[in-house]
This record gives sequence, C-alpha cells and structure tokens, in this order.
Amino acid sequence: MKLTATGSLTRHLSFLIIAALMLSAASCATRSGKLHRRDTVSIDLDSIRARGKLIALTDFNSTNYFLYRGEPMGFQYEMLQALSKHLGVGIEIVTENRIDKAIDMLHTGRADILAMNLAVTPPREKEIRFTEPISQTRHVLVQRKPDGWNEISAGEVENSLIREPSGLKGRTIYVQEHSSHAWYLRSLTKETGRAFSVKEFPFESEELIQLVDNGAIELAVCDEDIALVNSTYYPAIDVNTPLGPVHEVSWGVRKTHSDQLLAAIDEWIVSFRKTNTYALLYAKYFRNPRSGAIAKSNYFTLTTGRISPYDDLIKTYSDTIGWDWRLLASLICQESRFNPHVRSRVGAYGLMQIMPRTGKNFGIDITSSPGNNIYAGVKYINWLHSIFDPKIPDVHERVRFILAAYNAGPGHILDAMNLAAKFGYDPLVWKDNVEKWLQKKSESKYYSDSSVKNGYFRGIESVAFVNEILERYEHYRNIVSENKYAISSSGTANWPGRRQF
Repeated sequence: MKLTATGSLTRHLSFLIIAALMLSAASCATRSGKLHRRDTVSIDLDSIRARGKLIALTDFNSTNYFLYRGEPMGFQYEMLQALSKHLGVGIEIVTENRIDKAIDMLHTGRADILAMNLAVTPPREKEIRFTEPISQTRHVLVQRKPDGWNEISAGEVENSLIREPSGLKGRTIYVQEHSSHAWYLRSLTKETGRAFSVKEFPFESEELIQLVDNGAIELAVCDEDIALVNSTYYPAIDVNTPLGPVHEVSWGVRKTHSDQLLAAIDEWIVSFRKTNTYALLYAKYFRNPRSGAIAKSNYFTLTTGRISPYDDLIKTYSDTIGWDWRLLASLICQESRFNPHVRSRVGAYGLMQIMPRTGKNFGIDITSSPGNNIYAGVKYINWLHSIFDPKIPDVHERVRFILAAYNAGPGHILDAMNLAAKFGYDPLVWKDNVEKWLQKKSESKYYSDSSVKNGYFRGIESVAFVNEILERYEHYRNIVSENKYAISSSGTANWPGRRQF
C-alpha cells in the first residue's frame, strides 16, 4: 500500500517520530529497574471525604476530556462529574496522557483514581487495582486508504487494505507507549509466530491516527471506539480490521489503602451502567454523527488551541492587569458565553456584561466593539484591584474577592468582610469565611447589622459565580496553552499577580 504526504510535512513528522522514539527508548532504559512501583501514600475514601474532593487523573483527547466553545466536555469528564456527585465530594481533574507517568502520579498521591480507558493486562495488575468495567472495546488496525480512494471502486479500496493478521508480516506497527496495544501485539507475535515490529510512541493514540492520515507512518493500533470517532474527521483512514476480541476497560486505583474507594466506585459503576443516563452519555461521545463537525470547529481547543474568537483580544487586555488570559477568558465565558451582543435584563451588555454607566465612567463606548467591551471590563477589574489589593495580601485570595466583587459589587463584599470579622471569621479568606457571610446578607438579622452599609443581598449567586469561573479556569489550565503567569518555577499554579493598568 503506497502512502503519500506533502514533502515538508512528511519530513517534519518523520523528525518528530525519530525524536519520540529516542525519548521512548530513554524512558524504557530509565524505568527498567522500577517496573513495579509502590504506593507512597495512604489515602482512602474516608480521607478523600475529609479533604472534600476526589482528585481524578484523565487523558485529554476528542472523547475523554476536551474543550469545545470554552466549555469542558468528554466521556470521562461527565462520568467523573456523576461519580463525585454520588460520593458527595467535589472533583478536581488533572491530566496526563502518558500512561506510565499517570501511574506514577497515582502511586505518589497526586491522583486518587485513573479515569482512563485501561485494559486489564498482567503487567498493569502488578501496579494498580482495576474497577468494574466502564465500557468495552477492541484493538483495531489503523491504516490509510490508497491514493484517490474516493475515485476508485469500493472493491479496489478493499483489496488494497490489510484484513487479516497475516498481512502484518514484516510491517512496523506504531502504538502508544506503555499501552495495552503494545502488550497485546507482542503476545500475538509469540502466539502466532508472525513476525512484525511494534514501535511504542510516547504520545496519545489520536496523534498516531493523525500520523497515519498524513502518511508519515503506515500502520497504528488503537481502541476501536477512539478509532471510529476519529474516522469521522479523517475519512482517508480505515479502522475496520479488528486484531482481537472485544475486551473490557476500567479505571484504576492504588494497590494499597484503596478498599473503601474501590468498593464505592464499583458499586456506583455497576448501578450507573444500567441507566439511560449512561447509555446516552456513551452515545454522545462515541456514536455522535456531530463528532466530526465538533473536531473541525475553530473552537475545538485540542486541535486549534483556541477558546473563543476573542482570544487575541483577551490575551492583550489580560496582560495589562497581570492576569492569566485563561482566567479572564473563563470570566467572559461565565458572563456571556462569548456572545458579544448579549444584553441582560438589567442592561449589562457584551462579552463582559458591563453596565453602560460603568463604560461611561471610563470614557468607553461598550457597544462599539468587542475590544472596547473587554477594555471597559479590565478597567473595572483594575478599579477593583485598587480597592482589594491593600486589604487582601494573598494573591490567590485576592482573585476570589475581585471575582466576587465583579458580580456583586465591592460594597457587598466589604460588608461580608465586616460581618466575618465581627463574628469571629477570617475577613481575608474567601472559602468558608467571607463567602459564608456574603450569603447571610439575605437574612434580615445580618443585612440590618450595624457593620453592613449596603443592605440586603442574595449572595448565593455570587458564590456560585466565583466557584464556576475558577473551576472552568482549571479546565482551561489543563488543556489550553499557558502563558508566563500560569506556572511557577516550582510547577505549582501561579495565580495572576498585580500590575498597574
């Protein structure tokens, strides 16, 4: 089967493949002495509930976890939302597409569960415990149809493709590094005596599919459900050659100190898989005819790196207030879902839902352009900084207060700070302190208190406003390219600092 691609693209991709294989070899050499890792933490369900959140690790791709038009989506993402609700805890999602690193993160306590499509293999059973199955799939061969496939007969196309394992003899097959595909294919060569080469590639299966489509590699193997979704937007690939029987895939937890968590997850999975909700969820991500259109959208972030049509403006204006642009994007998504013409029932307008009088105070026509609307919004944020910077020394806390004030107005936030201080809470901490007293401003006992200057306020909406923006921001940080404000030298989150407008 002859495969072609443009010369420059092929050379570029070939370089990436060589570099990736060198990295893979180095990784294998480095890890050869520690195949069976031990847990270094003791965290079971009781500790997770005391902490208040489950830390779940998943991989980002076009089915499991991704952003579309600024909102997080994905099969694993929605499964985890349902699980956390069942367990009565919050959910924090972290990402890692390399399976070996994901397992390391599980062992060291940086994640409580691996929410990935993990096939049960003997090597993996030595390292993690598997949950009840979340779905099933099988290994399939990914190959490219012949040149001009759409101009020749279906029979000619079929005759050019590999349909039996015997056709793999002498070929090189690429698979994701440390995947079950590598283990299965090597087992297949031993069982059948068919000689073919298996090359492990240190990237995600979807990247291998793209390389096949581009003609940079000839053959790859991945899970059938992932392959079928990708075939909707890579019509030149064929994914109709199974290389094994249907097998189940599961999630993973630590080998030790996980009895409570595993039992709770297993009970939930068995029950949830019987529901219509699960059936609809699976169909949404693996049987959806719109998958191709979504993946080709300019705002399918995994392929374009873009959240919205206004990313460049957001980056420019966020820089003037020292914010990570993804935080400002999350605020705009919360306010307008990136609709530049939306008007609220009280008259707030545009991307940042600015009131006309606020724009006039800054000398800006908020209706004249999306850029001017964002400009007015960051001017207002800058003004809020001038109020809260002297009062809130911790930059992480300050962002929460400013987001709350953006929604509620600074007066109500200052009232809540006064109430917190008066009744023995910390007026400089948002979570479980000032947010609590902002919500109490809907009770006459408190909005009539002498420390309150701005009267009644229904604070529950502002608390949700802050939480939703920061949660979405974490999803943006997981998937969207960061900027100079996002990550500190220690590798931890570095929230927006403060600079003059």
